[in-house]
Parts: sequence; C-alpha cells; structure tokens
Amino acid sequence: MGHHRKALRTTAVGAVSATLIAGSALGFAPAAQASTGGVRFVDIAGDGGTVLKANVITPADADGSRRYPLIVFPTSWGLPQVEYLAQAQKLANSGYIVVSYNVRGFWQSGGQIEVAGPPDIADASKVIDWALANTPSDAAHIGMGGVSYGAGISLLAAAHDKRVKAVAALSGWADLIDSIYSGRTQHVQAAGLLDGASVVTGRQSAELREIFDNFYASNLSKEQDMLNWGKKRSAATYVDQLNKNGAAVMMANAWGDSVFPPNQYADFYEQLTGPKRLEFRPGDHATAELTGLFGLPNDVWTDTERWFDRYLKGSANGIDKELPVQLKTRSTGGYEGYPDWKSVGATTRKLALSGTTTIHTNVDSGADGGVVFLSSILDQVAQLPPVASIPLLPRRWAAVWQSEKYTTAQQVRGTAELHTTVTPTKESGTLVAYLYDVGPLGLGKLVSHAPYTFHGRTPGTPFGLDLELYSTAYDVPAGHRLALVVDTVDPLYIEHNPSGAQLTFSSPATDPSYVSIPLREQ
Repeated sequence: MGHHRKALRTTAVGAVSATLIAGSALGFAPAAQASTGGVRFVDIAGDGGTVLKANVITPADADGSRRYPLIVFPTSWGLPQVEYLAQAQKLANSGYIVVSYNVRGFWQSGGQIEVAGPPDIADASKVIDWALANTPSDAAHIGMGGVSYGAGISLLAAAHDKRVKAVAALSGWADLIDSIYSGRTQHVQAAGLLDGASVVTGRQSAELREIFDNFYASNLSKEQDMLNWGKKRSAATYVDQLNKNGAAVMMANAWGDSVFPPNQYADFYEQLTGPKRLEFRPGDHATAELTGLFGLPNDVWTDTERWFDRYLKGSANGIDKELPVQLKTRSTGGYEGYPDWKSVGATTRKLALSGTTTIHTNVDSGADGGVVFLSSILDQVAQLPPVASIPLLPRRWAAVWQSEKYTTAQQVRGTAELHTTVTPTKESGTLVAYLYDVGPLGLGKLVSHAPYTFHGRTPGTPFGLDLELYSTAYDVPAGHRLALVVDTVDPLYIEHNPSGAQLTFSSPATDPSYVSIPLREQ
C-alpha cells in the first residue's frame, strides 16, 4: 500500500493547488463584472439552521410588478460561491432570478461536508423556499443546475422536490459508486483530488473521513457500507421519483472525465422518461464548461440557457426538436446527433482475442490511462491522448491482441465491451484493459480503457469476465489497427494483485473471447 499512499499525496497536492488557483481566478474575474450587476450577498438558513453563504442576481428591470423564473446553482466541490457569477449575470440579463450558494461544509458556509447526503438535498429546498419568500421568483418555474458537485445535488434535488421543473447537470454523477469504484476498483487519483480539495477548502464530516480511509485501505469488511453510502447519494437510486416529478433534464459531460466517467451518465439518461438531453464532448472533469464560468462563449452554457428558456420560459427555441443525444467527437471536433444512446453504436465489430496468454502482475507494462486531468485536457486541446509503443510493451506483463489494418476509417462510437476467460493464481486480482489506435509505426493512441478487480476467486479455476470500457467517440484512420492491451498496474487505480500472481487469458471454443467495438452506422 506504500506506493498508493505516495500517489495519493502527490495527487492531493496537485488537487489542492488546482482548486486554489481555480478558486482565486473564479473569485476575482467574475466578481469584478458582477460588482456592477446588482449582486446581493446573503445568508440563507439551510437544513437545521445551517448558514449557507449565497448570492442573488435579479433582472435589472425587476420592480416588483412581475415574477421571474428562478434558477438555483449549488457550487462545485471546493469552489467558492462566486463560481457562477458570470453565467448568473447573463441569465439575469435575459430575465431570470439566479441564486447560487456555497454547499454546506465548504468555504464560509456552515456545517460539514455531507457529499450530497440528505442535509444537502434539504438545503436545496430551503434555498428555493428562501428565494420564493425574498425575491420576485415564480414558484411555477424553478430550475436547478451546476457543475460537478452542483450537478449531482441538482439531480438529487429534482428527485426530491417536485417544484424543480428543469435541470442542467454539467460534469456530474448519477451513480457515485460507478464513478469512483467502477469495476470494483478504487479510482485513487480521482478520490485523492476530491479528498485533498475538501481538506483545504472545507470541513470533512467524520463519516466522510471514514469513507475515504476505508476506500484507500481496501477494507472489504466495509465495502457494503460504502456501497450503501454511495447509493443514498446517487440520482440513479431515485430515478423513479425523478421521472414521476417530470423535470426536464439536460446532462453534459466529457469523454475523458476522470472523476465521473461518461458510462454512468449514459446509463442514467436511458432510464429517464421525461424531456431529456445528453451531451458529450472531449475533455476532462468540468473542462468543457470552464471557459463559460469566465463569461466566455461556451457551447455547454449556451445549451444550458436554451434548455432553461425552453422549460422555464416556454420559449419555442427548437432545442426540444433537435436530436437529444449530441456528441462532439475527439477526432474531428464536429457534432453528431442521435435519437437515443443505444443508436450511438448502431453496429458492432468483434475483435477476436484468440489463443492463451499468461501475464505476470505487479509491474506497470507502460500501458496507462494517463494522469487525472492532464491527459484528457491534452486530448481536448491538442488531440494528444496517452500513448504507448505497442510492439515494445513487455509481453511478460502485458497481453496484446491486434486487428488487421483497416482499409477504411473506423468511427468508434459508444461503449466497447470486453469478454474473456481469466484463470488466476490467487483469489484476488486487478487488471486494466486498454483499447489503442495503432499507427503504421506501432505507436498506440489511447481510445478507451477501464479497470476490473475480483476477490474470492478459486486459484486455478477459470471464470468469465465482462467489462465495459469507458464510452467515447474516436475515429481510427484508414491504415491503422486497433489493439487491446491488458495489464495489471495503472497509477489511476489501486490494484489488488498479490505478490507473484499471474493471470491467464484464454478463449474456449464454447465461449470465445473478444472485444466488441461499437461503430457509427455508415
């Protein structure tokens, strides 16, 4: 566990630095603009009387003669209450009352960090109560939204408070456990980022500290407690309530979100029955929305305002007539529209994983998912995802399968799925699967990946493994290949491979191994 703690410390330092830089920038740039925009800084009594620091912006023509639709923005994890001022001012200028507030436990707000627990959901309703009592807000036209933590809280609040008619959940989560514990594997860099930021900018509850400690320690005796804790804080648990309430839900995320991967958002979207929209773009956690927080032109925030205009003002702006699933590809940067998520990967092509391959564990082969934030940002701005030389990967520690060269471009869209048979030499283990776009010189660019951990297996006994890789939209050029690589160590995750363990991958005739590649219909 020593190297995990070291990785955690390094990640936490980076997280804290990034949070402070972002917080300072967001604190000064929008605030200078907001000083002339009629901003009021107020204290709102949240659940149990906890003081929530908030700000309110009203339309310039508000004279008490009419009411306006209300939008409530809970802040992101670790960011101050001025986070949304630039966008709030734009919304106020177009006829909204906007209240944004620092979530309990962070900055000057009272209480402790509850991680979207029941007190946070009750706080959201208290903020709505306050706005209806203290501003000319229209009780029949209420929306909620936000980035990251604000997105998760907004979805949960809409499931618990039927007054919320529209939601814009940007870079958020619908399933907290499937976000940071997918494949039964701890996403240690993502958790370290959240942990480090909350230590500097907030006050962790004893429950949260225990959750983090058990998470890092791989305490399986506390695993079910963690699952129950996460389920309570996941909108997916309350999807039936959300559908019954009928809120119009827009969700946006990045393909490379290293805190809340895209799969859990897409799965949740498919369960929604009311008005809905799903958008994916290149980038990492909250990077697609970032420029909009400074008031710069931004597609995510433009669509957010259009969504609120349609479902809070009733504007016939056409957003409800567009194909509801909108994807911006990592390769061309163009947008593609689909009627639903299942249409994204309309066809599939299987890459056979033939033969029997044994790898040793505990050594990083050189195939990695990258570094939290940095790698996906490079992919977003320069189309430079993590790379690996596929011919040079040591086969002692990495299993490698490659396709033939493709004669035409392959437009990978959606979720690739791995199916294989694994025989371990120990009862526990971790593997990470990577899908690479391999050029003529053997250099592989990462298309997608995902981790998988098992416990309680019988050594020497094979078992079937099914693993969804993270969803993506990536074009493999003609003349390139696809390669599937599997190894056992990645700095993004905590691994559970006992010393000296080996993993054997086979493809029985009765149950062949493959990776299913989702392709855009041509």
